[in-house]
Amino acid sequence: MTVEFSGAVRAYDKALRQGVEAGLDARDTAKGPDFAEMLKGATESAIDTLREGEVQTLKAAAGAADLTEVVMAVSKAEMTLQTAVTVRDKVVSAYQEILRMPI
Repeated sequence: MTVEFSGAVRAYDKALRQGVEAGLDARDTAKGPDFAEMLKGATESAIDTLREGEVQTLKAAAGAADLTEVVMAVSKAEMTLQTAVTVRDKVVSAYQEILRMPI
């Protein structure tokens, strides 16, 4: 199968024009939460989960909490902390990979 150079150029040009008209402009007008807002929400949720674990632990130390609630709150806090550490490690790894890229 032989492809002519001018035909390939026309096909790429047509694809590019379709992408600009339907794709890029449409994405620019779409509204949604940006990355900073999403990250802020996730961080606030993680902090709330960790605080709830602390509150339940203090209630248990004072003898005023149900053991099941304490275990659940502490387990959620532990999973949240592990997730945060994993995300941090991935971000650091990605940053180090970017630093290794040649300019």
